[in-house]
Amino acid sequence: MTIAILSALPQEQAGLHHSLEQPVCIRHAGRQFWQGCLHGQPVVLALSGIGKVAAATTATALIERFAATRIVFTGVAGGLGLGVQVGDVVIAQDYVQHDMDATPLFARWQVPGYGGVRLPCDPALSALLSAAAQSCVAQVGTSLEAEWIAPTGGPRLHYGLMASGDQFVTSAQASTALRASLLAAGHEVLAVEMEGAAVAQVCIDYGVPFAAVRAISDRADDQAVVDFPRFIRTVASRYADHIVRGLLQAM
Repeated sequence: MTIAILSALPQEQAGLHHSLEQPVCIRHAGRQFWQGCLHGQPVVLALSGIGKVAAATTATALIERFAATRIVFTGVAGGLGLGVQVGDVVIAQDYVQHDMDATPLFARWQVPGYGGVRLPCDPALSALLSAAAQSCVAQVGTSLEAEWIAPTGGPRLHYGLMASGDQFVTSAQASTALRASLLAAGHEVLAVEMEGAAVAQVCIDYGVPFAAVRAISDRADDQAVVDFPRFIRTVASRYADHIVRGLLQAM
């Protein structure tokens, strides 16, 4: 059994690469895949690339070429839900592609050929990931610099719907409109990013369990570009190290 760990950016996997035992780099489909052992488990580390198409290509390669039996995505996202603050962690229960619109042939946001708007993650794998994330928030979250902790208290763990689309949401107006349109249709979205829904779709096609965790780097508003690069360097990589370690040790 091989567990694939995906991230969009190299900074998000820096610590994981450092801990990888007996690493072997294989180039395939224009990407680098690192095989080895991490915390007692055989793993392959890979960068998804940015955006849904790049992420789908990487996920397919992980399954077809590297025989990944489970895929876990760790990275960052913009917070959309009420109470989802910078420094919080979100576990995806399911995904929606917020830029998918095949109306009037299909319902808004529904990927044609699938049963509904939402693309589910694997409940069992998500539960293990959630437990690891909860421990991380309790241990690591309290040591974060004050600027990454909400005035209402330390970082919190959330579980629910995430949205993916080929856009980096960088204005309060855009994020408010996105949340409002989904909420009006009964979809309470917690966070927005650019890859997870595509990986979820590929994993559904192949019957491979998929789970995703995202640290909230910004509120998908006018400060997103300012907050994003520094958050990845100082917070996201620490979260990834601790959460992935806890997950692998529990498997």
